[in-house]
Amino acid sequence: MLDVLRHQDLEGVLATVVRYFGGVKLGAGGLVRAYTDSVAQALLKAEKIAIIKQRQLICSAPYAMEGLLRREIELAGATLDNVQHADEVLFTFSLPDSAADDLVIRLNESGHGRIAWITPDDTTGTD
Repeated sequence: MLDVLRHQDLEGVLATVVRYFGGVKLGAGGLVRAYTDSVAQALLKAEKIAIIKQRQLICSAPYAMEGLLRREIELAGATLDNVQHADEVLFTFSLPDSAADDLVIRLNESGHGRIAWITPDDTTGTD
């Protein structure tokens, strides 16, 4: 059963098989085949969802740049988690880790140095 899971390149998956004795003795080889086939059949019908590592980014920008940041965040396929309006606009958003560096570069270029990046554990609010 474990070999079937390993060959599917799955992570975080548990397989269990319950067998009620039905009067037919399968023998050791028959049990292995029955359990293996049960897991294989279940995997054929299972919906597989890719695990995509996410990165959370936090930045602040002047109010005049709020529309630009919202558009860029949406175009990048990021999820806007939180927006706070104070002296500046504070954005918290998440996106796939593989796309994060490109978005930061694009925002830095279009922001002309007016976007400040904040580390998630920074309590002062600026970076």
